[in-house]
Amino acid sequence: MADTAARLVHAGYAVHGIDQEGHGKSSGSKGYISSFSDIVKDCSDYFKSVCEKPENKTKKRFLYGFSMGGTVALQVHRKDSMYWDGAVLLAPMVKLGDGMRPHPVVVSALKMICAVVPSWRVIPAPDQLDKVCKDPQFKKEIRSNPYMYKGNLALQTGHELLAVSLDIEKNMHEVTLPFLVLQGEDDVVADPEGSRLLHERASSRDKTLKLYPGMWHVLMAEPPADVERIFTDVISWLEERAASAGCI
Repeated sequence: MADTAARLVHAGYAVHGIDQEGHGKSSGSKGYISSFSDIVKDCSDYFKSVCEKPENKTKKRFLYGFSMGGTVALQVHRKDSMYWDGAVLLAPMVKLGDGMRPHPVVVSALKMICAVVPSWRVIPAPDQLDKVCKDPQFKKEIRSNPYMYKGNLALQTGHELLAVSLDIEKNMHEVTLPFLVLQGEDDVVADPEGSRLLHERASSRDKTLKLYPGMWHVLMAEPPADVERIFTDVISWLEERAASAGCI
């Protein structure tokens, strides 16, 4: 989000990001994820290319992700566990709610159908914006954004999201970097129990969990006072770990 980047830059941090395949202005069919591993590789390759520039080699390196971006950040870390100095994860998609967890037979059937018609957009994706975002202006901007995909999910997209969620939930112990997780307790998209489990099971020695009563999925669209509180928590956490070295 632009406001997030601006706040971090104002606090003295360099911020870099890319539009993932099928998202924003990137190439590929909108909203279509052919391989989550490809997204992770693209992000890892790009961010490392930034970090390895001569002017950045001595700086701290932090990952930052919201929702599915939190999932990507964790997978980027697992790809090279010693490379990153920390991660800030906002409402990360790390655990399926019990009501959303499909039966193993359904998972097997989905995998077989995907092999035949992966781009078939038949998975319902109801508009939940009024349940995840409180800021009217923010909701207006999202609904009018031509780069925001708003249709049904393709079978392959659903399969990839399911697979990566199950993979992270099963392997939370492989998370070893310092991290801060922030999530609203009334989040109806990403199960707050997932953040609790990540905090409990991760092997990281430095791990912090902040759950905010009454807040929803999109933390940056809460009332201004709450947004300031969240950014204060984020910046304070980063400053304690970045010390005087600067960061990427």
